[in-house]
Amino acid sequence: MHARNEASSEAAPAWPDEIFEILQRFDVRQVPYVPDAGHSRLINRVLAERSMRAVPLTTEDEGVALLAGAWAGGQRGALLMQSSGVGNCINMFSLTQIFRFPFLTLVTMRGEWGEFNPWQVPMGSSTAGVFELSGIKVLRASHANEVHDVVEAAAGQAYNACTPTAVLLSQRLIGAKVFMK
Repeated sequence: MHARNEASSEAAPAWPDEIFEILQRFDVRQVPYVPDAGHSRLINRVLAERSMRAVPLTTEDEGVALLAGAWAGGQRGALLMQSSGVGNCINMFSLTQIFRFPFLTLVTMRGEWGEFNPWQVPMGSSTAGVFELSGIKVLRASHANEVHDVVEAAAGQAYNACTPTAVLLSQRLIGAKVFMK
C-alpha cells in the first residue's frame, strides 16, 4: 500500500516556500519537527538552509521545550507538527505562559477534510480547542492563497507581541491522504 496525497498535482504548492521565506524574515534559527509529509517541502528547505537548524524530534513535546531553550539562548524557533501530536504537548504548553517566550507552531491537520483514518479524527477535531485552552492563539489557513497572510500575522503575534500562536494548515489545503495498492 502506498500513501497518495489527493491534492497532489504536477506542480508542487508554493505555500511551503512562502512559509520558509516568512521564517527567514523573522530570523527563525531553530525548527524542531516530527517528520510529516505535509511539512516535507518546508522541512527540506530548512535542512538546506545554513542559517537554520532543523531538529528532528522523537515527540512533539520536546519541540516546545527546545523553543523555550532556544529563546533563552537568544534564538527564535518555530515548531512543525501534525495535529495528532498536539495532544502530546499539553503539559509542555504551560511553558509558553510561564516563561512568555515567542512560541510559533505550524500544524498540519488530520482528521478533517476527506480523512480515511478514524484514529486521526478525535485529535483533529479538538486541536484548536486544546491550543485555546492552553492559552495559545489559533489562526487557520484552508486555502493556498491564505497561507502567506495567516503565517505572516502569526509570526508577528508570536515574535513581536510575544503571543503564543498556532497556525492550523487545514487538511483541505494539504490534501486528504488515501492509501492505494
